Amino acid sequence: MDAIEKAIRNALERGNAEDRPFREKVYRSAFAALDRALQANPGVTVEVAIKRRKAIQAKITEIESEFLPAVADAGPQVDVPAAEPAADAAPAVEIGTKAQSPAVAVDGPVQSAADAPRSRILPVVPDIMPDAALPGGPAIDVSAPDSSAAAEVAPDRDERRIRGRRLPLTTIFLTVTLLAAVGIGLFFAMQTGVFKTAAQLDTAPPQAPPTVEDDDFTPADGANAPVKPGAEEQSRDWINVFSPTDPTHVSAPSDAKAEAMKDDTGPFLRIRSGASGSAISFDVGQGVLEKLAGKHAVFDIVARAEDGKDTQISVDCNFGELGDCGRKRYAVGQQRNEYLFDVKFPGKRPGSAGTIAVNSDFDKQGKAVDIYEIRVSIEP
Repeated sequence: MDAIEKAIRNALERGNAEDRPFREKVYRSAFAALDRALQANPGVTVEVAIKRRKAIQAKITEIESEFLPAVADAGPQVDVPAAEPAADAAPAVEIGTKAQSPAVAVDGPVQSAADAPRSRILPVVPDIMPDAALPGGPAIDVSAPDSSAAAEVAPDRDERRIRGRRLPLTTIFLTVTLLAAVGIGLFFAMQTGVFKTAAQLDTAPPQAPPTVEDDDFTPADGANAPVKPGAEEQSRDWINVFSPTDPTHVSAPSDAKAEAMKDDTGPFLRIRSGASGSAISFDVGQGVLEKLAGKHAVFDIVARAEDGKDTQISVDCNFGELGDCGRKRYAVGQQRNEYLFDVKFPGKRPGSAGTIAVNSDFDKQGKAVDIYEIRVSIEP
């Protein structure tokens, strides 16, 4: 672990590392400390300063990725804040301090790779960096003597050797121009057929178009035919869990709403979670769970967001003796789409029915989701 990472992690340990504004203040303090260190060394070249700044940006990105919530099929995206001066009242943090990196808490249960959800829509993780800075955040001092830091910030004293490695601007310009001219010439030659051989040039008189004779082979229906998009999902043996034509198996808390509706896309159930973040439950019959016991099943939620209001939904399951599916999170757009997740069920006999709970708005802003269908199939 290099000195910058140690200093940042030590600063995070002195406060609430789970607090996003606090982390932002620590990162801004790191950039401010770097600026002070560079100003104190007027002999540092521009190239070395840029390299050092990019190194801190990469290290902050790596540390911040540990605090992102676990999202299905998504890679973390972190916006590194621009450098700003640290607060005057903030305590200084020395790089030389040796401390263990804090344990990183992951939101949601840990799942194996085989149980990872499979969705066509990548979850969208919102930007964790707020606009407002947290006052009182620790400042980071990168000017402390350290072998690794000094080696990276120290300027190159042999300026003549650096200048000797640089190509003259005229040479670079002529090289690029020559390569561009050669590329354009090759492209023009290929387009005009200059490289065609005699065997490729068809000088024979035109032939009559081929006709289909009676003894031509006709493949069987569907043989070697390309698979159309979505055909694989359609060919599955789906078991219906919920249909909007029968909303009796839906339970909504007092501050949530579930309303059966219909438009040109077909019937659907519009659900809206309450201000408390309560979810709407869909029953999974005991007979369905008996078919899934001991099997690897794939659940499919066909849904879309309310017009003009993209949202993020969370899905939880309770299958009684057969366990659960962990918490799933999906970004839902305004187009009807399928959101898949798979579950490996133990070889037990379920003693009762189960439920699938859907929160229509993870951010608790009252957004709605239209549920067209919930179904499940057994993997071969």
